[in-house]
Amino acid sequence: MEMYDIESFLDILPQVESSYPFGPDALVFKIRGKMFAYTSQSREEPFVTLKCTPEDGEVLTSAFSAIRPGYHMNKRHWISVKLNGDVDQMMLQELCERSYQLVVSKLKKSDREALQALFMQAKLD
Repeated sequence: MEMYDIESFLDILPQVESSYPFGPDALVFKIRGKMFAYTSQSREEPFVTLKCTPEDGEVLTSAFSAIRPGYHMNKRHWISVKLNGDVDQMMLQELCERSYQLVVSKLKKSDREALQALFMQAKLD
């Protein structure tokens, strides 16, 4: 999967905003001001960093060589996935959706319910 593909996928999730708050090296994706992903802008070894549960992080880092603890993030709650590794496109998209949903689940109830409805509608379309 190419960097453009993963960034395009992240951008189409409901009400996502992207920016470069840390400079040109990391494109950050947020929902309601909360980060759920960022992509490295390095051409040498492209990767995406995603939020995950500690349990999922342990399983994923032991099962896939392309998944490691989150680069420059809390290693218990974030993973980094190399785009040219052993994680296929479908799984990478699922990990992106899980990251999005994990952050949405921590928002206040009214925001959470509205975003979950938008997410489900987008999945049906």
